Amino acid sequence: MASEDKKNTIEEKKEEYKELKGMGFFKKVKYSIFNIEKYPEMATEGIGKALTYIAKWIVVLAIVLSVWTLYQTYQMIQEGTSYLENEFPDFSYSDGTLTVDSEEAIIIENEQFGKIIVDTKTDSEETINQYLNQINEYGVGALVLKNRVVLKNITMIGEVSYNYQESLNSMNLTEFNKQDVINYVQNGEINTLYFSVFVSLFIYGFSMYFINTLWYAIIIGIIGYFTMWILKMKMRYVAVFNMTIYALTLSTILNIIYLIINICFNFTIEYFSIMYVTVATIYLLAAIFILKTELMKKQAEVMKIVEAQQIVKKELEEQEKKKEQEEKEERQKKDKEEETKNKKQEKQRKKDSKGTVNHDEPEGSNA
Repeated sequence: MASEDKKNTIEEKKEEYKELKGMGFFKKVKYSIFNIEKYPEMATEGIGKALTYIAKWIVVLAIVLSVWTLYQTYQMIQEGTSYLENEFPDFSYSDGTLTVDSEEAIIIENEQFGKIIVDTKTDSEETINQYLNQINEYGVGALVLKNRVVLKNITMIGEVSYNYQESLNSMNLTEFNKQDVINYVQNGEINTLYFSVFVSLFIYGFSMYFINTLWYAIIIGIIGYFTMWILKMKMRYVAVFNMTIYALTLSTILNIIYLIINICFNFTIEYFSIMYVTVATIYLLAAIFILKTELMKKQAEVMKIVEAQQIVKKELEEQEKKKEQEEKEERQKKDKEEETKNKKQEKQRKKDSKGTVNHDEPEGSNA
């Protein structure tokens, strides 16, 4: 019976392994949110599959970030073109250097695009840092310097900087002036720039979010590893880390939703990162406690099987002893019967022998 149960369990595990091996992205999403007891099995696929899984979510995040920032860039360029044409001083660009005909820094505050600071005269890092602090305090904006532009967006972690020479040389732009820019935008030739900005934003967003997600996974994984140590469960950290990746699923989805809400309604949650970590940690710890419960159940089943085997063994030993006793009694009985039979035969032989002797004597007397 025990061997049959074991065989069934092995077959069930084989079916589960086949199911997990052929599991698609969306099924993993479902399991990661609603079937956390599957974490250990999914973790056995290896760190490569786990990183590939979370990378797909990061791609979604990076696309949302890039599309929105590109949309903002498009609006800013359209409105900026009108501002350039009517109000902004003359400027020119040549060999990686932008020059604006203004002795003082130009500061533009816009409700939609934030604070834009233009200063192509300064080389002071201290002044540049002061400008960046002003933009960070405002929340959104851009700093235009003579050799680069620094963008700050509500969807960005930190700032992103674009070097003019690196960005514009790829489009074969080595020099232009104010009128050239206005013509460039109005003629639709700027689409190439939009594509370049999108690619740059995507690479930046993917890199930043991927690094941050791995950092959160490492921290949460350490918490999970120590929890297992406290519960006296043996599992390698890499397996716990893989489980953490799947535990981050709901947090990542919430991050995407929050990013979209933030973009559309300018709604901010001050401690969202804490909630992000807390949700993932709860999922991981829940999976660990479920795993512990399952192990305890299996240990209890094993103990029952061992007890049952001991009872069966004891019964078999008793049956063996009883059988041996019966065989012994049977042999004794046969020996006794054999002995009685031999005694009877011996007695009969003696009797027959005596009868023979008595029968011969009369014949001799008669003679």
